[in-house]
Amino acid sequence: MRKPELAAAIAERTGLTREKAGEVVTTITDQISAAAARGEDTTLTGFGTFNIRTREARDGRNPQTGATIRIPASKTVGFKAGKAFKDALRSN
Repeated sequence: MRKPELAAAIAERTGLTREKAGEVVTTITDQISAAAARGEDTTLTGFGTFNIRTREARDGRNPQTGATIRIPASKTVGFKAGKAFKDALRSN
């Protein structure tokens, strides 16, 4: 499901217009992104938690040349599914 499809489903269930539902989806994703940029976790009870994970610096290999390269430390976003989300997947 893509963002426009999600907005259409929200509009259908809530009675909002597709445009308003699209604004809601955009606002939610913007707020999750802003919280991640501040280093904060975002928990949606029953759905899951978006959190910041750090990766240590490590050595890797260039697949074309086989040369060893240094991959710097980085941050990434992780997601841990909540109980209700996991249960919904198991029931299907």
